[in-house]
Amino acid sequence: MVRDTPLFSRTHVLILLCEAEEIIERIKSHKGVQAVLVVNQEGVPIFTSSTDEFAIDHAALISQLAAKAKSTICTLDANNDLTFLRIRSKKHEIMIVPDENYALIVIQNLVSSTESDTNCGNFKGT
Repeated sequence: MVRDTPLFSRTHVLILLCEAEEIIERIKSHKGVQAVLVVNQEGVPIFTSSTDEFAIDHAALISQLAAKAKSTICTLDANNDLTFLRIRSKKHEIMIVPDENYALIVIQNLVSSTESDTNCGNFKGT
């Protein structure tokens, strides 16, 4: 006999939430991480490691940028999809992992150029 069961039990949801919290804590522990955001499809933050004001301001704009990038990728190749977007400015690096219903956004302060050279093995290119 097969019983009707919900897709996710309450215990399963709690386990997933604990795993998500562990992952977010691990991301936050990286050097220079300023904020970790999880946003819904509308760009509304549903989790933030920063202030609410910072999260609201950044989530909406970054979500719009990610949506435009996703649209561009699909326009160029209908069989392709955006899986990761990384943007680097003079001060920050923004990493976006879009999903069907949510997106993970990490904003990281850049390390100084001397630290960066050390971390990259002083690679100067040819």
